[in-house]
Amino acid sequence: MTGGAAETVERLLGVGVHRVSGRSPARVELDDGRTVVAKNGAADPGSVPAEAAGLRWLAVPDGPPVPDVLADHDEWLVTTLVPSGSPSSDAAADLGRRLAALHANGADAFGSAPPGGPELAWIGRARMRNVPTDRTWAEWYATDRIEPYVRAAGGQLDTAVFDDVMNRLPELAGPDEPPARLHGDLWSGNVLWSPDGAWLVDPAAHGGHRETDLAMLDLFGLPHLATVLAAYDETAPLADGWRTRVPLHQLFPLLVHTVLFGGGYAGQADAAARAALRT
Repeated sequence: MTGGAAETVERLLGVGVHRVSGRSPARVELDDGRTVVAKNGAADPGSVPAEAAGLRWLAVPDGPPVPDVLADHDEWLVTTLVPSGSPSSDAAADLGRRLAALHANGADAFGSAPPGGPELAWIGRARMRNVPTDRTWAEWYATDRIEPYVRAAGGQLDTAVFDDVMNRLPELAGPDEPPARLHGDLWSGNVLWSPDGAWLVDPAAHGGHRETDLAMLDLFGLPHLATVLAAYDETAPLADGWRTRVPLHQLFPLLVHTVLFGGGYAGQADAAARAALRT
């Protein structure tokens, strides 16, 4: 389907458009009084079905609220708008409990995509392969979430350190856990604070280890993070040593950022790998 946000939303929703603000994502005010968000994924083929499937999969009872998918067609995704608000301690505690509920809904396997989601998905502007496995999390994390991005980063990284991490992952990973239902790209920019609490947007959803979502929250900072983590741990206690495994779980997003942006992210990824080996 071709056309801009206004024309596309009118076609997909069958409602006239009053005003469009921004480009992509665009804020679209409808003639019936609603305001929706329209995102164009033409630059990232497959991103629209991946995101739509992820949002639907993450919409679980008692989990964090996510925008409703109103339409997804070809390169356009239309969702409900999250009202703007401010972070608070109460909302953070609620987010921690709801994240525990989301993760507890589980996934078919490590690496599994949401139902209807493509095998070749995206995390930000980087490709991410979602293929279910019967291997352990440590084996899958090494081959599907560390090794491909170390290769893609080329000479920016100390590859010997990452080889050590991958070889030692079974002993570094902590106790075995079942696959959790992950948001997958849970940095602070994908947590929107509204008057009724924290919402999650822009997922890279897949089956993984629940500590990965929590480690990503810590990577770029989140208001009231300690409150989020305490409420999570009270609701669904984390395995002993989870705090020391944070750098291990941060390797994936840091490697993605190294591939996309280079620069200081390579140094951060190297430092995280060395920290993971010290656990």
